[in-house]
Amino acid sequence: MSELERVPPGVDPSVPSSARVYDYLLGGKDHLAVDRAVADRLLAVAPDTRLVARANRVFLVRAVRQMAEQGIRQFIDLGTGIPTSPSVHEVARRVNPACRVVYVDNDPVVRLHADVLLASEPGVAGIRGDLRQPEEILSDPHVTGLIDFDQPVGVLMLAVLHFVMDDEDPAGIVKRFRERMAPGSHLVLSHTMAESDPEAIKQLQIATANSPAQAVFRTHEQVLRLFDGFELLEPGLVPVQDWRGGDDEVPLLDGVPRLRVEGGVGVLA
Repeated sequence: MSELERVPPGVDPSVPSSARVYDYLLGGKDHLAVDRAVADRLLAVAPDTRLVARANRVFLVRAVRQMAEQGIRQFIDLGTGIPTSPSVHEVARRVNPACRVVYVDNDPVVRLHADVLLASEPGVAGIRGDLRQPEEILSDPHVTGLIDFDQPVGVLMLAVLHFVMDDEDPAGIVKRFRERMAPGSHLVLSHTMAESDPEAIKQLQIATANSPAQAVFRTHEQVLRLFDGFELLEPGLVPVQDWRGGDDEVPLLDGVPRLRVEGGVGVLA
């Protein structure tokens, strides 16, 4: 069966997907030629991007593990992407098997994977939802059935808000989730930065123009403002490979990566 014959219904093989591009960068198998073309164009000018993608996953693992160790027992992962092990529920349940997780993504390929992988996982659900429509996500029966918003919740927005254009109000989206979160809840966020190499930004923008994979590169100060209402934990908003390092999990990066991704964790007082 050819690659195009394996494309699920509803997927346009001529349009790149951010989830599939990320999957390719992480060494996965669920991507199409159009996704590889986007990634390869970026890799040509920023060859360390694969390592940055892996560092972003390590940041997720560290943040989820810390939240679970701090007593967080429920998580919403917004913009999940194609499943990569260890996933959020795998990490959290190593700390406490009672942890509950809802995965949210608007990509039909991600939903297909979620349906297969999570079918036998009680306390874990995957839904198709768009971050730009927070009310629909927050009212989804899978979310309301698993998440108790009167208790602290971990909300993850890993490498997803840069796909929300300025006129789609990313700060307003974060605020809507914040308004539902109980004190002690955590926000985990990572974002591509305007401080990245200009040529890397240019090539990625050219390759993804007018597609769902088009990204906005925001400055450090602009991303900091997305944490309004939260208290940032140390070390603050930093390159994902530097967030609470000290072990050998993070891929070695030689110097400053040309594609810069920063991340942080905020707590709601």
